[in-house]
Amino acid sequence: MLKGTLLAESLRPGAELRVGGLRLTRLTQQDFSESVSAAQPPVWTIIDFEADDDTADALAQALARSLLAEGGWYADFRAGDDHVVVFADKIFQYRRGDQAGRTEAVEYGKTAGVPDHQLDWPD
Repeated sequence: MLKGTLLAESLRPGAELRVGGLRLTRLTQQDFSESVSAAQPPVWTIIDFEADDDTADALAQALARSLLAEGGWYADFRAGDDHVVVFADKIFQYRRGDQAGRTEAVEYGKTAGVPDHQLDWPD
């Protein structure tokens, strides 16, 4: 079972994320005003989702098309033994525990404007 998180505020205006079999498992809002960048709003809408593992590629492609390029945003999910981290137009997929794969995604995130303390996704 694929499981992940997406922030509603990270979506491009007009984006429509439509992936067959994608299920919302939790929707919450939290105040992150103490830890956001200047380009990020203080309150975030957190969307937890799940789907069958065979939707991983379609979901990653849809997220890459839907995420804002500016502001330091990404979405991530776990599918089987893999961790998938998606930025606007860029996808990283690595085996959980693969430090080199994780480092590559983290380094890209820094160049995309993600604050260091937000590059802390769990493997």
